[in-house]
Amino acid sequence: MKIILRIIFCLFFGAFAFQIYAHHAFTAEFDPNAPINITGKVVKVEWINPHAWVHVEVEDESGKTVWMVEGGTPNTLIRNGITKKTLLPGTIIIVRGYQSKGRLCLPICIANGRDVTFPDGSKVFMGSSGTGAPRDGTDPRELKRE
Repeated sequence: MKIILRIIFCLFFGAFAFQIYAHHAFTAEFDPNAPINITGKVVKVEWINPHAWVHVEVEDESGKTVWMVEGGTPNTLIRNGITKKTLLPGTIIIVRGYQSKGRLCLPICIANGRDVTFPDGSKVFMGSSGTGAPRDGTDPRELKRE
C-alpha cells in the first residue's frame, strides 16, 4: 500500500512540476575570443527575461543576414538608457560584442552584445555582467583594475 501511495504522490507532483531554466554563463554560449562589430538596422526587439534580444539586419556583399543579439535584462537595459523608444525598428545601430560558440548563421546569427552605438554617436552598455563575460571596460559597474 505504501508503494502505491508513493507512486501516486510522485505522479501527482511530477504532473504539476514546472520546468526551471538555469541561467547560463557567458562562456557556455559565447566565445570571448570571437569579437564582432555589427552595423545594421533594428528589425525587432524582444523585451523578455532573462535577456532582451535585439534583431539586427546586416547587409553585405552576400545579401542580408539577421543577427540576434543578446543583451542584459530589460530592466538593466532601461537603467542604462536603452528603451523601447531608442530601439525602434529601422534604427541603424552598431553593436560590439562576441559571437556564439556555434558560429553558425543559418538562418540567423547569434551574438552577445557588449555595447551599442546610436546614430547620434552616443554609446550605451547593453551587456550583462557577472556571468563570465569579458572584463573589457565597457560595463560601468565593473570594478576597475589598478
